[in-house]
Amino acid sequence: MKKAIIIDDEPLARSIVQEFLLQHHDIEVAAQCGDGFEGVKAIHQLKPDLVFLDIQMPKINGFEMLELLDHQPAIIFTTAFDEYAIKAFEANAIDYLLKPYGQDRFNIAIEKWKTKPDVGNRNREMETLLENPNLFTEEKNRIVIKNGSDIRIVPTADIHYIEAFDDYIKIFTKDTYFLKKKTMNYYESVLNENDFFRTHRSFIVNLKELTRIEPMEKNSFVAVLRSGKKIPVSRTSYVKLKEKLGI
Repeated sequence: MKKAIIIDDEPLARSIVQEFLLQHHDIEVAAQCGDGFEGVKAIHQLKPDLVFLDIQMPKINGFEMLELLDHQPAIIFTTAFDEYAIKAFEANAIDYLLKPYGQDRFNIAIEKWKTKPDVGNRNREMETLLENPNLFTEEKNRIVIKNGSDIRIVPTADIHYIEAFDDYIKIFTKDTYFLKKKTMNYYESVLNENDFFRTHRSFIVNLKELTRIEPMEKNSFVAVLRSGKKIPVSRTSYVKLKEKLGI
């Protein structure tokens, strides 16, 4: 028997999934959750095989929730997202149900999941999907971070700078930093370009924290933040940064 979890803030939407699952006797509903926080906890505790996941939810959306998971189940999105986002799902072979949907379309999604046993390939497809900045418009204003067992929502205005760290990035605020498994290219694309600037292949700075630019060695510069932290500035970025600041 396979275990499934339904995550949707609309009770009616959850009940529809549960009703449609009655035709699939090899799948049991292990839990229903009304938001992403409950969903993360349920997935961690129950380790389901399949999750039916809404995208547009309060608190944190479906994509943000997926980034917080240690256990990666198969995902069937249940969404009213626009056509552009749907193309992103299709490009990465992710199953989805576009609301409103019926039993027949639901059955197709279930069969599609059952014929994809390659968990490693599915995980790679999910990682590719979650690197698409067009799906994370909320991250212009906030970043959702898992810190141990806690989930933190960090306003981007609180970020001083971002630094590359192996397969992760470090997000520095006034008093601490957080690790997140994302790329520098991703945050260069998703953060507001009026507020953030990539000074170096390994650094992005909040321009509101910038106080001055100082020369170091020949053709080498550093950006000095209000905290006193010095951030490397590459030669190419130095020219672009001066243009951006109008100096």
